[in-house]
Amino acid sequence: MSFSGKKKETSPVSPLNKRRASWSELWVNHHHHFLSPPPQIPKSDLTLLLPDPTLLIIIAKVPPSHRKTLSLVCKRWLRLHGTLVRSIKVSDWGVLESGRLVSRFPNLDNVDLVVGTCGGLVSVTVGVGCYQSVDFIEEERLLLSAEAVDRGLRVLASGCSTLRRLVVANASELGLLSVAEACTRLQELELLKCCDSVLLGVGAFENLQILRLVGLVSDIGLMIVAQGCKRLVKLELVGCGGGFDGVKEIGECCQMLEEFSVCDHKMEAGWLGGLGYCENLKTLKLVSCKKIDCGFGLGECLSRSCPALERLHLEKCQLREKDAVKALFKMCEAAREVVFQDCWGLDDDIFSLAMALRRVKLLYLEGCSLLTTSGLESVILHWHELEHLKVVSCKNVKDSEISPLLSVLFSNLVELQWRPDTRSHLWLSLTESGIGNKGGKFFKKI
Repeated sequence: MSFSGKKKETSPVSPLNKRRASWSELWVNHHHHFLSPPPQIPKSDLTLLLPDPTLLIIIAKVPPSHRKTLSLVCKRWLRLHGTLVRSIKVSDWGVLESGRLVSRFPNLDNVDLVVGTCGGLVSVTVGVGCYQSVDFIEEERLLLSAEAVDRGLRVLASGCSTLRRLVVANASELGLLSVAEACTRLQELELLKCCDSVLLGVGAFENLQILRLVGLVSDIGLMIVAQGCKRLVKLELVGCGGGFDGVKEIGECCQMLEEFSVCDHKMEAGWLGGLGYCENLKTLKLVSCKKIDCGFGLGECLSRSCPALERLHLEKCQLREKDAVKALFKMCEAAREVVFQDCWGLDDDIFSLAMALRRVKLLYLEGCSLLTTSGLESVILHWHELEHLKVVSCKNVKDSEISPLLSVLFSNLVELQWRPDTRSHLWLSLTESGIGNKGGKFFKKI
């Protein structure tokens, strides 16, 4: 039978008809599979799927010491890391003046410009407690000019409206006014190398609560501060002058003032009398003062004391002038906590004046080498409200001179820290008995 007019269709090749691969081809194909590199999988940054707020929360969980390395990942991580930085110390003034600082860290709230304003040629030594004493090089040519500092302050104010704390040296009132206009939330200001005219710009800070002044400030400067900073809570004067009128103006105008600190002052005679007008003052600190007051006219000025005072802190002060120390204790007669730390001239005679402080609940003595056991006893036995006593590194206070009355007082204390010297047997006994933080019954056992 013939099939004319139709093309013969080809049937598909059957697997049985295929040629089988030889053993050599199988061996080559098998080893080529293992020798060839694996296929390349395209890599992608999965963090691109996360929005900025989510990634910012993740980066914020990383410890601050490791965040700098995260900022090197890419430009996006660098930008997000910059938004997390809140505090910075500027050492290169050019970075600030060029605008790179505020663009890199837009959310700064704590900026220290001291080293930058001094060109790095400033030695900063940690002082007593929370104080820092700054030794500026005397040659003015080594400091940035006030015009340069003002330019930097204007750049900072334009990019950091959330600023809350600023430390700057050698600024003028115009630079401070530019900061006050843009940074309305500023609460803490520290001015170094300042004078009375610079303080004209301080009054523009409406919400200022903490002010620290280092420089030549007189009664005029204190009056300017008093008239402009009505909400001041804490005031620190380092190396400043002034007198009764300036301190009185501070007390009358700054009615919210609770802490007043004076370090290495150059105050005029009778300045202590102005403290009596600080009706809400709770803490008075005198640090590294070569004299408390000159004593001239103290009797006339001390007509009133600080009624709300709770803490009197004396550190590295000269207490050799009896009249000045007597006036100070009279002004602080309402104090509940009294601290003498490394004070020179505090012997039994000077310490006996502390009997005027009749409401003391806590007494802390450290480094008072002239005070003896009998001098300590003669005062604290008159303090009927005493609950906490700490005596550290007072070499003339001896365990062997403790009287029965003093031991009874010790046993009734809430807290007792007794380490007048390294040979104190009482201190060792308290440590072994586990009652170092409380008067306990040690003396009753004796």
